[in-house]
Amino acid sequence: MPVGAVLLTLAVAFASACGPTGNKQTQKVENKKGKYPEGSYGYDLAFFEEQNIGTIELTDEESMAALLLIPDYQGRVMTSSANGKDGISYGWVNHELIASGEKNNQFNPFGGEERFWLGPEGGPFSIYFEKGEEQVFENWNVPPVLDTESFDVKERGPKSVTFTKNASLKNASGTEFQVGITRKVSLLSRKELSSILNIEVPEEHLDMVAYETENTITNMGEEAWTKDGGLLSIWLLCMFNPSPTTTVFIPYQQNAKGAIVNDEYFGKVPADRLIVENGTVYFRIDGKYRSKIGIPPGRAKDLCGSYDSEKNVLTLLWCSLPSEPKAYVNSNWGEQADPYDGDAINSYNDGPVEDGSIMGPFYEIETSSPAAALSPGGSMMHIQRVAHIQGEQTELAKIVDELFHLNLDTIATKFNE
Repeated sequence: MPVGAVLLTLAVAFASACGPTGNKQTQKVENKKGKYPEGSYGYDLAFFEEQNIGTIELTDEESMAALLLIPDYQGRVMTSSANGKDGISYGWVNHELIASGEKNNQFNPFGGEERFWLGPEGGPFSIYFEKGEEQVFENWNVPPVLDTESFDVKERGPKSVTFTKNASLKNASGTEFQVGITRKVSLLSRKELSSILNIEVPEEHLDMVAYETENTITNMGEEAWTKDGGLLSIWLLCMFNPSPTTTVFIPYQQNAKGAIVNDEYFGKVPADRLIVENGTVYFRIDGKYRSKIGIPPGRAKDLCGSYDSEKNVLTLLWCSLPSEPKAYVNSNWGEQADPYDGDAINSYNDGPVEDGSIMGPFYEIETSSPAAALSPGGSMMHIQRVAHIQGEQTELAKIVDELFHLNLDTIATKFNE
């Protein structure tokens, strides 16, 4: 039961625990004199200033691209903009929870469009359950290093920030890990993104913001990390704002063997929300139906994305994949047939729980590294790049055709047919 499942219970808990206080504080920001409406990058920047939460901005004055980073939230990219303070705030931010000032002992879903986590979440090698405990919600706890502890700023430049943290973790089998974490976040220019994608991202008619994160874990202990004792993985989760006009599209390897998509995380995803055809998985993202899918490593490709046809926003996500088959940790809760049969790429669509309440809504695209079998002093890096490109539909269509050989109108209307 990956993290999306936990939101089922947390949505109710936080709604009652911090709803009134959070609404009051958020209203204060809404009423603050200024020109930035809710949903804009300027609004979210003002919100964190109002809450006295330290931030680091990476900006490109020429393109107006901006990233908002928060050291206290594990160096996560909280949100971004392709057009300065006036631009859309692309990351989902849990204003109510943050404004409440409350801290939950299990998990604090502050939001953020890219955060650092570690897997596995469930199974015999989980780092979210103690040894011998039944893997149910009441016993689930996110390690503080991934939730409430700040990361240290090691280096800071005009276009990048490097965060570090050392942590001690123990899994459900009793194996102890001494982990060194390094996370470097870099703002990418239009020229750099064009070079990386091997296409032209034209200045005319298109605004964009792009960034890269290099995430490294190091075995700081004296014993090797082995499959028998359990392995860790780097897990990056991106939380964005959904809409009825947004579709996630994930290309897959057509010639590989095995299942194409795991669509039974919370019960099988209905056919009107998930379409698998001609090398691409299409996933409906409206924030109205709680569902999650996963792409196994044998089927995964390094580039996927989403498209909001109302706002004309194309989001691209690239992750580093191994050049040869590797084991991936399994994050399902409880008994597992194979602890190393996990997914490489996931996507989650938020929605109401049984009582009608909702945590977000938001949607996620998540990527994971292979399982890290590291000798003492050994390291593993997982790289992710995220780009938001907004503007003329005809120009966005050219990019989608070049990168994916897909028709943008097909993506936009896939669930309207």
